[in-house]
Amino acid sequence: MHIVVVGGGVVGMATAYELNRRGHSVTLLERHAVAGNETSRANAAQRSYGVVYPWADPAMVFKAIPWILKQDGPLKLRFPPSVETLRFMVSTLRYAWSPGLFGLNRRAMLRLGIHSRERFLALEHELELAFDGDHRGLLHLASTPDALEGYRATQELLSELNIPSRLLTPEQVREAEPGMVGNGPLHGALSYDTDGTGDCHKFSRELAKACEAKGVAVRYNVEAEKLIADDHKVSAISLSNGDGAMETLEADAFVISAGCWSNHLVQPLGLQLPIYPVKGYSLTVPMTDPDRGPTSTIHDDNYKVVSTRLGNRLRATGFVELADFNRDIPEARLATIRKSVESRFPGCADLDAAETWTGFRPMTPDGPAIIGRGPRENLYLNTGHGTFGWTLSAGSADLIAQIIDGEEPSICLDAFRPGRFQE
Repeated sequence: MHIVVVGGGVVGMATAYELNRRGHSVTLLERHAVAGNETSRANAAQRSYGVVYPWADPAMVFKAIPWILKQDGPLKLRFPPSVETLRFMVSTLRYAWSPGLFGLNRRAMLRLGIHSRERFLALEHELELAFDGDHRGLLHLASTPDALEGYRATQELLSELNIPSRLLTPEQVREAEPGMVGNGPLHGALSYDTDGTGDCHKFSRELAKACEAKGVAVRYNVEAEKLIADDHKVSAISLSNGDGAMETLEADAFVISAGCWSNHLVQPLGLQLPIYPVKGYSLTVPMTDPDRGPTSTIHDDNYKVVSTRLGNRLRATGFVELADFNRDIPEARLATIRKSVESRFPGCADLDAAETWTGFRPMTPDGPAIIGRGPRENLYLNTGHGTFGWTLSAGSADLIAQIIDGEEPSICLDAFRPGRFQE
């Protein structure tokens, strides 16, 4: 089959690779000039297979207002909030308060995380990709005794799903991370032993090269405008290029992996995707003293900031902000991220010289991604991965390829079904 994939971020690129590997003719459409240049460009760099969880967390509901009001709080809300923001918040509350839903969705996402790790390992065995990738684990720090106690329940769930993890003492944390000599509070950590790291932007570009070498037609600087369909099938997609010229591209099947920009393509066909652009920030900087930097990924629960080693670079990421598509980068956000790094890894890098970034995670109001068949028999969706697109990309790409080829998916996809928001 000739299959068109819309979106050249890490999810779309992984999807194109999997479909090509299965023998399909693939055309990938990307509106930027390079792959992975939007949400995938400078994310947290963690492939956190054991940390994935739904956005609609009932435990977070009562923490939300204090977090919004606290200067260094991890959740921010732009005032006045837009109608779209309010609608998303109300939907999130409804899902958070649905009895049992969080637990079911969390297990579903963890199973997808396990599958994604397997697919990443296979993919990295198949290809030589230079993206500062590694699998040296993730430490979720405990800044209070209560935080450490809370991790015990998490570890029980991880053990249930056979995900390797350990509770560490402060001494064991510092042994695992000898560069962590800062004065930030520390009462231990939960170690996710098999989690990984990697530069998602580099990975996406490397995978794009591999795709093109294998015959995938990757087209940059084209905007997907409209799906052309009847009541049963999509026959073509309407495109515009950089000079405004229009084009119609026909294919046998279509996969939408356009993140926050997915809904405008499928909404005219009767499917509403309530994907909201949850904003985040990051700093990326060469380490002036790599021995004083993180060994792998550190989640600082005190500031809710993630610090990750990428070769001899440091990537530090934080904040969940509801501000629609506003691309401003307030200094206050960067200052909080710098505080976190300095409290754990002082002197590892000149943080004032860091490259800054902001981007939009395509979040669904309940949390799980949208994976499956769309409102036409040859239309498929692999989008809405929120903060876990990098982590889940390899697994979800494999699953959507299985669905397209008429196979039984490797894991149950009930939690990810595209039509659940209309039920």
